[in-house]
Amino acid sequence: MAGSTLLSTDDLAARERAPQWCEWLSQHFGGLQTDLYGDSEFDGHLSSSHAGDVILTRLEANRHRVLRTASMVRGSDAGYLKIVAPWQGSAMVQQQGREACARDGAWVIYDTTGTYQIGNPERSDHLIVMVPKEGVGERGQRLDGQMARRLGASGISRVALETMRNTYLELPSMSAAAAQGAGETIKHLVRLSLLELAGQETALTQREALRDRIRAHVQQHLRDPELSADSIARALNCSRRHLYNAFSGEGESIAGYIQRLRLEACIRELQSDGPHARPITDIALSWGFGNPSHFSRVFRDRTGMTPSAFRLGPGR
Repeated sequence: MAGSTLLSTDDLAARERAPQWCEWLSQHFGGLQTDLYGDSEFDGHLSSSHAGDVILTRLEANRHRVLRTASMVRGSDAGYLKIVAPWQGSAMVQQQGREACARDGAWVIYDTTGTYQIGNPERSDHLIVMVPKEGVGERGQRLDGQMARRLGASGISRVALETMRNTYLELPSMSAAAAQGAGETIKHLVRLSLLELAGQETALTQREALRDRIRAHVQQHLRDPELSADSIARALNCSRRHLYNAFSGEGESIAGYIQRLRLEACIRELQSDGPHARPITDIALSWGFGNPSHFSRVFRDRTGMTPSAFRLGPGR
């Protein structure tokens, strides 16, 4: 693939793979913080090329998460709209208080000029497309409401998905002029997809609005051990049925979503422990886990390690 970037951990020693991968992602995507869910083994492959000023990257890797902080945003020169479109695995995108999950047949868009977090909780094969932000938005069009939204199921966004995939696969045989034209086509289709999304006043967008309210409530009350689907339904004055419908297609239940956020909060606290670290049980209880044994079990299911072994992991 002419003018491409090819990176692989295959030729690295096992102990070098994780730190090198984190460095590669930060360099390639203009500043990212990466963690591997506490895993000690890792392998990953990245192949990237350009279609004009559109950057297309295929990323195959073990599970990992990336975070773009406010300081990373300030240190970046270019602004992109970034798309993740899985072939395999899933991607959970969080930005602007919203969260959207993409699997095969869908894509999620987000803005590199703002903070965000992406979870890849299983081995993934993702197409990542970076489109210059200034080449997509119409004059006067606000893009905030379209970020961290799932697209691609039908309509023009489905056409955009197939075009992005086919462009990446055919780039090796394209001339520079053809590749640039393909990039312009991608930008046009992404623009049309966002305009279509902005103009939809359907049951779909109503579910997305309720989903946003659910996530905001969960974030605000995550430490409350009584947080549940029933308590959320009461607080938002809606039925459990509407609550569950809002989360349909997200790849996890509301209870699973709450548990995942609590686990991620505990993991972050264990990773940043200093000399005056709190007992593990205190951390679990402070994030809403009412049963230490249950916490240990779900923590081990997620990380492959007990909380105490994770705290004493490599380099600690």
